[in-house]
Amino acid sequence: MTTEKCLGIWMDHAAAHLIEFDSGSRGVTVVLSRFTHQVKAESLNKGEKLMHNKEQHLESEYYHGLGRIIQKYDKVILFGPTDAKVELYNLLMADHQFGKTKIKVQKADKMTENQQHAFVRAYFEKP
Repeated sequence: MTTEKCLGIWMDHAAAHLIEFDSGSRGVTVVLSRFTHQVKAESLNKGEKLMHNKEQHLESEYYHGLGRIIQKYDKVILFGPTDAKVELYNLLMADHQFGKTKIKVQKADKMTENQQHAFVRAYFEKP
């Protein structure tokens, strides 16, 4: 019998907190988007169109990076306060590589690290 690899990701447009379920550690890996407020301000000074192009490019890079990580898991729960989780979900569902990965999306507020761990544990332990 094989053990399924499970991952919880609390995310917004700025950062994703990756929490492995049952990894034995309480650590969180954080993946940051490179589209920061500073980048936004600098590109906005050069024009709104450039700022939007920069945002789309860096957001795509952020989501694809998360996708490469998610490929290693069997079950994933995406949760957080913004629409970033839905945007990532839609991108992943359009890619046939994720056809066997069970990915769910759930709305959640801002959370502390302990709350994130509890959420992931409760999600994957439910019957």
